[in-house]
Amino acid sequence: MLTTTMYVKEATSDGPIQNIQAILQQTEGIERAMIDVDDGEIKIEYHPEKISPQLITVLIEQNGLHVQTEK
Repeated sequence: MLTTTMYVKEATSDGPIQNIQAILQQTEGIERAMIDVDDGEIKIEYHPEKISPQLITVLIEQNGLHVQTEK
């Protein structure tokens, strides 16, 4: 299992956070996601044989959110 960190600027309010959690919980290969509501930082534990950080980014962005890999 690996961990990746990304930042979603909208992940500081309830609606977008719930949306992100729903996306990630339904995605095979993602074990856990922790969201810091202060700065939109998301730490994601995932299985690299099932999903990549690039695909996680695409899934989040397809839902109208903006992902950055660095702050």
